[in-house]
Amino acid sequence: MMFPLVKQMAESPEPGHIRVWVSVASRVLGFTKQAYYKWRAKPESDREIEEAALVADIVQVHGDDPQFGYRLIADELRDLGWQVSERRVWRLCHVNQVFSTAHHAKRRKGSFVRYPAGDDLVCRDFTALAPNKVWVTDITEHKTGEGKLYLCAVKDLCGNRIVGWSIDRHMRASLAVAALEDAWLRRGKPAGVIVHSDRGSQFGSKQFIRACRQFGLVRSMGQAHTCADNAAMESFFALLQKNVLNQRKHWPTRAELRFQIVRWIEVTYNRRCRQRRLGRLTPVEYEMVCAPNLRLGA
Repeated sequence: MMFPLVKQMAESPEPGHIRVWVSVASRVLGFTKQAYYKWRAKPESDREIEEAALVADIVQVHGDDPQFGYRLIADELRDLGWQVSERRVWRLCHVNQVFSTAHHAKRRKGSFVRYPAGDDLVCRDFTALAPNKVWVTDITEHKTGEGKLYLCAVKDLCGNRIVGWSIDRHMRASLAVAALEDAWLRRGKPAGVIVHSDRGSQFGSKQFIRACRQFGLVRSMGQAHTCADNAAMESFFALLQKNVLNQRKHWPTRAELRFQIVRWIEVTYNRRCRQRRLGRLTPVEYEMVCAPNLRLGA
């Protein structure tokens, strides 16, 4: 920090100022001339250049998800290829005033963190007269020997079919966006579909909002802390817990549990589970009856 001042004093002084030699300044301020001239040759160190790039990525990640704290930001940075510790990310976030809005927001009793939320367009009416009119989505988790595994699923309310899903080791906004994109592509890129969710930060993130706008979908969100506003997805996750996750079995790896979840969704639930509300038809059979000409993905 003192080298720029020494450089200024050692160069041609302004009128009325006394020139101070580098040798004199080094003795008074307690540094070596070698260190000063090394700084003159390269004013910015490699670490300073690296941290400038790192801070830029931190700001970008936080801009996409303002609810992220330094731990989740560190996870995102590792996905981007950075080899960085949580302590270093915390220091840079603190220095550059990058804080989680969820952590630092002033909360009153019964309040919740505010972010761009959609209106409730479903109002607990979990029915649809035709496919691709209303989708519901949510995220669930389960433990394995390698850590937690997260599932985001998208359900069409017409036939209760799971039309899209995404599974990963994290529950960031990209998980919800991947499930939404999977559903959109499988169903033939429909426009104007209502996508209903709870008020989880993943569904209020800039990434999810941008994806809905890009795909031509309409966002809808239930009230905070009210499971009944997304009961259609809660009922599906209850079946998943009963038939797969709550079996007396230890899942040693994420890959093994992922395989069982995908197999149950695509083979058992969509094609073999007969539902009374559907006239004892499976979701796939019901869609074939009510919309035989519906363009569906594989």
